[in-house]
Amino acid sequence: MRIREAEKCGMAQQMPEDAVGRRVSCDGERGTVRYVGTVPPTTGLWLGVEWDNPERGKHDGSHEGVRYFTCRHPTGGSFVRPKKASFGVDLLTAVGLRYEMCLDQAIGEEVKISTKTVKMIGFESIMEKQRMENLTEIALINCEVSGPGPENEIKKNTPNAVSLDLSGNLLSSWEVVAAVTEQLEELQVLCLSHNQLSITSSPSSLSHAFARIKVLTLNNCAITWSQVLHCAPMWPNVEELFLNDNDISELQRPVDVLQGLKVLDLSNNGLVQESLPQIYNLYRLEMLNLSSTGLSTIHFSDTLPGNKTAMFPALKILLLDDNKITEWGVINELDKLRTLVQLSCKRNPLMDLEKNRETTRQLLIARIGQLEIVNRSQVLQEERRGAELDYCKKFGRAWLQAGGHSDPEKNHPSAEFIAEHPRYLTLIQKYGAPEEDELKEQKPFALKDQLLTITFECPEDTDRKPIQKKLPSSMMVQKVKGLLYRLLKLPGAELRLSYTSSKIEGKEVEIHNDLKPLQFYSIEDGDRILVRWF
Repeated sequence: MRIREAEKCGMAQQMPEDAVGRRVSCDGERGTVRYVGTVPPTTGLWLGVEWDNPERGKHDGSHEGVRYFTCRHPTGGSFVRPKKASFGVDLLTAVGLRYEMCLDQAIGEEVKISTKTVKMIGFESIMEKQRMENLTEIALINCEVSGPGPENEIKKNTPNAVSLDLSGNLLSSWEVVAAVTEQLEELQVLCLSHNQLSITSSPSSLSHAFARIKVLTLNNCAITWSQVLHCAPMWPNVEELFLNDNDISELQRPVDVLQGLKVLDLSNNGLVQESLPQIYNLYRLEMLNLSSTGLSTIHFSDTLPGNKTAMFPALKILLLDDNKITEWGVINELDKLRTLVQLSCKRNPLMDLEKNRETTRQLLIARIGQLEIVNRSQVLQEERRGAELDYCKKFGRAWLQAGGHSDPEKNHPSAEFIAEHPRYLTLIQKYGAPEEDELKEQKPFALKDQLLTITFECPEDTDRKPIQKKLPSSMMVQKVKGLLYRLLKLPGAELRLSYTSSKIEGKEVEIHNDLKPLQFYSIEDGDRILVRWF
């Protein structure tokens, strides 16, 4: 419900005496009053408003050579008559309009459905839940809430609220918000997105009003990081902080604040990436969203490649979508994180370096040893094994040329190779060094001349129909298994393959080496591959 409905009920606020600094709405646009007074040669009272949307304004606060107020944008301001501006309603008025008035009107109404008339008798129980005193989650999005209203009325009428969403309202300062939240003793989740709040000079004095808040959302509030740190003493127990699409650029180190954070969202802020290490001391942080922040590099300078960093010791989830990452060195750095299990880096230039997106995914999995979810898709145990084996083979020649050797006593690759492939030695210890014949470069071939028509059958699941595919004879067994996981939808299963041929009737040949191509097993056009899993 909007302010127009409040006006119909005679509940809209008149222009307050302290109008300067207050938030107003006019024709769907929100702004801040910067001036109240006359504007000669006209008569009567005017409000000088700086609009949130600078395209709404006409000037920067000057008129005919006289400056009445200032704006951040040269066309961010204009003058409006007070009667055209709404200063909003108090919170309880908005709650009544949002949750009770519409239901009061619905109780007992009769609704015609087809040829029958049905009385809406079920609304009584719904209305009971919607009564103010029973509300636990209150959402007043774009309801033009400007303040708390009469003293202690919120506490009396909505004592059970645990979650409060005041996005897109007319709240003007943190003091005003505190006057609301201090009356909600059970409140834990607070959303203030799309509000522009003046920063309090004494945040610690308001901490009592936010003492129970664990989740705080301040998306699109035109706030800077230094202002976040200044306000942080108000939020002593916040665990999840969402700051999407603000004016955050250069980060500073949080000192004695935000140390309980588990979730931090800085997405859609143009970060100065050199300042990123300033937040490495958030030791309880489990999820960090750095999507769309312009990042191209991440570096943990406290340790060498192949070791674990002391930074972000609890970080499990890292989101890096829509950035400018171009080098695998960034991914190598992320392997230093002790607890990272989920990574998303979609729509980065790095994701287009390989011709095949599936190859890029395999490289991500192989370079970060503990990942369980990559780009929002689960990493199966068999997929990890295949990715790591393929990685060993893909860079095996470079390993040998850099001083690598299958004899552990002679295996001394260069520091440059280790820096580029910090997990390689761990992987060959896990699987063994790749054999030299596996590292020989294959001669180019005409794909159309070496495609095999193969029928896949599941002998132990007769309900599954055979699947026929054309595959290159050079396709590695591990790639075939990856294809089968998608075709058969077998998450978590371990595949066992064998094949039969018309040339060897009655005999099954086991396919046991994932790093061998189909042609290694002399599989020919028309053969059948039998698929079993456990």
